[in-house]
Amino acid sequence: MNNEGFEASYYAQSANETLHFSPPMEDHETDVCIIGGGFTGLSSALHLAKKGYKVTLLEAHKVASGASGRNGGQLCQGHNIDHESLCRKAGKTNADALWEMSVESVELVQSLVKEHQIDCDLKMGLLHVTSKASHVKHAQETVEYTNSVLGYESVQFLDAQSVEDKLGTKSYHGAEYYTEGGHLHPLNYALGLAKAAQSYGVNICENTRVIDYQAGNAPSVTTAKGTVRAKFIVFACNGYLGKLSPDAAKKIMPINNFILATEPLSEAIYNKINPLDVAVADSKFVVNYFRLSADKRMLWGGGENYRSRFPKDIGSFVKRHMLAVYPELESTKIDYSWGGTLAITLNRMPYFAHQEKNVFIAQGYSGHGVALSTLGGKLIAEAVSGTAERFDVFSSIPSANFPGGTLLRWPGLVAGMLYYKLRDQLP
Repeated sequence: MNNEGFEASYYAQSANETLHFSPPMEDHETDVCIIGGGFTGLSSALHLAKKGYKVTLLEAHKVASGASGRNGGQLCQGHNIDHESLCRKAGKTNADALWEMSVESVELVQSLVKEHQIDCDLKMGLLHVTSKASHVKHAQETVEYTNSVLGYESVQFLDAQSVEDKLGTKSYHGAEYYTEGGHLHPLNYALGLAKAAQSYGVNICENTRVIDYQAGNAPSVTTAKGTVRAKFIVFACNGYLGKLSPDAAKKIMPINNFILATEPLSEAIYNKINPLDVAVADSKFVVNYFRLSADKRMLWGGGENYRSRFPKDIGSFVKRHMLAVYPELESTKIDYSWGGTLAITLNRMPYFAHQEKNVFIAQGYSGHGVALSTLGGKLIAEAVSGTAERFDVFSSIPSANFPGGTLLRWPGLVAGMLYYKLRDQLP
């Protein structure tokens, strides 16, 4: 899918440093070959290297040039499917484990940032706000269930006035407040993971597109520059998988999402609209999400498309969503606007699979990628080293192919998305 717009992002312009990783000059052998240099691939590489494996990571462009380096940077506990539904789909034992791992995923990001001294503007606090009055009851029930049944007390319900006090807008009717959720600069986080992985001996190869692979008793990965022979192969491509693994491609739909960054806001404005400096995501099907950058810019994500091209004017495409909530930002200059490609699954849960002998895949985070993909890398490392129980909890969730496969999935998805967009616009 699309790789345009990376250099135009606020994240690329505010990266702590520019890292360069050279492609391999000849054929070589390794224990694990990872395809993809985003959060899943980097976390897999780091955790495998810590276990003593020799690791080669192949990235078609630059590390984190896909969605990992340009997303909303939000961290939150939980999944896109509620716990009761997961109990029905995967059984209570697995559903409980999935909840606990979602909590762990956020804690893992925090611990990696601390352990490797990654400067990525990590801050705590996230509001999941209700866009409609009809969503309030569900938010209240979610908080009560999470507190009483799951025993997780770091989330509380806020009424409309409390949300207005925190966000300076009457647009929302209530919120789930995750005090241990948070947000960060995703590209600087990814670059920190890359440096940490390299320090443990991981061979990171940029501008090295994979052409083909062979599984079986002698796995190998073919690039334009040579062949990597490995004991294990890890697919960590997500929305950029393409046709490399046809079976895995049937499980996901790549979609494009867009973000803008304003000029730095005045102290009066940011103290009105987000004095607690929390991340925010709304309850619409096509989600709006926003937060402040370290230099107090509004970072607003909103709008999607399902084509191979981004809108010509991304800033205007996204700004209308922002102004619907904060009309006072009408005259605020848009300094950056960009897009990225993520992957969704039909059930909106990540797709983990031990796909072939010695081949693992993790993808389809459906908007929960920062924390869950970091955890996904850790679980892949556990599975490769022979402890696959936690990886298998994720892989046990039924995951259907998109109807029509990779050729015909697009029209059906667009029709469905248009239906939900219309629902978002109704009172």
